[in-house]
Amino acid sequence: MLEVQGLSVTYGAVRALDSVSMSLAERGITTVLGPNGAGKTTLLRTISGLLRPEAGTVSCDGVDLAKLRVEDITRLGIVHVPEGGGVIRELTVEDNLRLGHLWHHDAADMRRAMAEVYEIFPALPPKRGQLALSLSGGERQMLAIGRALMARPRWLLLDEPSLGLAPRLVTEIMRMVHGLSRDRGLSVLLVEQNARIALAIADQAVLLSVGKVVAASSADLMAKDETIWHAYLGY
Repeated sequence: MLEVQGLSVTYGAVRALDSVSMSLAERGITTVLGPNGAGKTTLLRTISGLLRPEAGTVSCDGVDLAKLRVEDITRLGIVHVPEGGGVIRELTVEDNLRLGHLWHHDAADMRRAMAEVYEIFPALPPKRGQLALSLSGGERQMLAIGRALMARPRWLLLDEPSLGLAPRLVTEIMRMVHGLSRDRGLSVLLVEQNARIALAIADQAVLLSVGKVVAASSADLMAKDETIWHAYLGY
């Protein structure tokens, strides 16, 4: 289980997260929704160790993540795909994927992991020798998720994977994310501005506003709550 308790994060005079708590069971998709500035990206960055909390704890199976380096959190199986993907544009598709597996030091498993990524994202194998900068936006997002999968994660933290993509590609990316959870047993924490499509694939949903949790329920129940849509999601 991934456990967040009383988490507070401050940027200067701005409190981005204010006593946020949530318990996330393994397996399934939990989506974090909310308007711009709600603290969604800050939450993922704090869980993955890129930010340190002012107060509160983040733990996985009882291990306090706030005391660990980013690379040690990755070794625990918690892998973060930031907004925009963060692939290295000057490297080839295959070299980007290899970077995701470097710390495992197992050449045979690297080959297996790469074969799995190419199976999940069939658009990537024909471009394995091309530089990442030559890829389309959708292909770069697939590469970013693929590189995260190379690390053999238990938890995948996805920040706005649909950002800037055409509607057809958004549907494709979300279908693949859903498949990773359903077919491969991966746990996903999904931050997504497109609330409708996020709720359509998620099992649980958490709503943030100005750094606070204002609602948490099954995704089905939140999708039917018109008060939430009107008050927080702009519909």
